[in-house]
Amino acid sequence: MGIEVGSILDGKVTGITKFGAFVSLPGNRSGLVHISEIAYSYVNDVHDLLAEGQEVKVKVIGIDTNNRINLSIKQALPPPSHPERRPGPRSGGFGDRSRPEGDHRPQGGRRSGPGRGFMPEPAQSRGPASFEDQLKQFMASSDSKLSELHMNEKRGNRRGGRK
Repeated sequence: MGIEVGSILDGKVTGITKFGAFVSLPGNRSGLVHISEIAYSYVNDVHDLLAEGQEVKVKVIGIDTNNRINLSIKQALPPPSHPERRPGPRSGGFGDRSRPEGDHRPQGGRRSGPGRGFMPEPAQSRGPASFEDQLKQFMASSDSKLSELHMNEKRGNRRGGRK
């Protein structure tokens, strides 16, 4: 049986690195499961989910020009069932971040703190801002902060540099 893109195979983890895991495959071949292809959730350390010698089911997701085989564990399994998510202005589209019971803080803009300016939340009636709008807002904020840092640096040099 040849190894083709889309094939689902059984393999054994032979090595673990910080960027993924090597898996031995039938036919004396091996492939790499990149850390991003291990699970549907964020994986900080491969050792948290895999161990050398562990049997795994993998899907072949690519074979490059050097015949290196790219594998996925998460694509070999059905995706986890999640409740329907509705991204809102507070969640940013990354799932439900509901507050624990008893947390009655106001839901207005973020509080300012060290290194943070006050950032009001977008008005509910406008809906979520487009990526371009968010990028423009970020660039304007970034330019403002860089300009402020540059001005503070100039002022500091003038004070300490002259006698």
